[in-house]
Amino acid sequence: MTLTRGARITGAVLCAALALIVGGWIGRDLTTVDAPPDLWRYWTGNGSAGAPAPLTTSLEDLLLFVVYVNVAVAALRSAVAATALVAAGVITLALRLPGLWVLSTSWMGLRATDELRTRALYCAFAALGLGLGLIITAVAGRRAPGGHDPYLRHEAYAAHELTPTRPTQGVSMLAFLLLGAAAGVLAAWEVYTATEIGGSRYLDRFTGGDTVLLPLLGTPPGWLAAVIVVLALVAAFGALFHAVFSRPLGLVVAVFLLGTGGRGVDIAVRNEFVSRLGDLPVRDQLLVLSWLFELTAGVVLLMALARRGESEAQAWRGRRPAYDYPQGGGPPPPMSPPPGW
Repeated sequence: MTLTRGARITGAVLCAALALIVGGWIGRDLTTVDAPPDLWRYWTGNGSAGAPAPLTTSLEDLLLFVVYVNVAVAALRSAVAATALVAAGVITLALRLPGLWVLSTSWMGLRATDELRTRALYCAFAALGLGLGLIITAVAGRRAPGGHDPYLRHEAYAAHELTPTRPTQGVSMLAFLLLGAAAGVLAAWEVYTATEIGGSRYLDRFTGGDTVLLPLLGTPPGWLAAVIVVLALVAAFGALFHAVFSRPLGLVVAVFLLGTGGRGVDIAVRNEFVSRLGDLPVRDQLLVLSWLFELTAGVVLLMALARRGESEAQAWRGRRPAYDYPQGGGPPPPMSPPPGW
């Protein structure tokens, strides 16, 4: 399925609006800190970065901004960006939903002013509405390649008609392995954390309780990990079966793997964990190796899935059985229109 021109423009506008919302909050924090590197240090867990006012964003907001800008460009340039719009809408709904209850908690009032909380809550509602609008636009704006004439959808026409692409065989297997492994690593660390801190405190990692330090727009870490694990598994099995949605969804997951892995590697380098890896406890060694794997997996997935895959016509030709034509014959004649056409 492809998108109509109106749906493409609508999707690009919705993504631009989401990018403006999150970009506005990032810009607010950039004007609060003394220098941009201070905001990065805050995103990677270095306290308040010495800012005179509370900071509101997290690294995930920057990653969402990157996703929105790229999907907006893809919607304007390509008629097959429906799955990209859906992927952007899904990640928006998943990451902005906790804000509805996190921003309403009493302890958040100790970390931000009422004015900031109110603005953030309005932005959370707007982001949820825009994310839902992306999914509706992608579903309602679809059209079949070849317009309304089903008899034009044969191989000769499909060669000139832009159709959604699927990952090739090699990319599919690579994406399945890396996405599945990344989901397993993240899930294993969540299980370990649950057994280490106990059930009541672990629940705060999903609800954003007072035992978890979150910026105003932050997503509870347990919730974030669960979202990435689920999306990674969906994209992994989608890639295994050459599903069209696996490429954009896998790219979104890759962006977050790259971001979270990069944040972890930055922490490891700043605290000299890498240089003295052999002297660290086993738990810390595994943690550093997990960060390195996430960073590497994110880079490899971005490079592999960003390449154009095979179209539906190419995939159909690859699966089509060979014909033994009669002697002196040729390929079967093209399909004739029905009587009265």
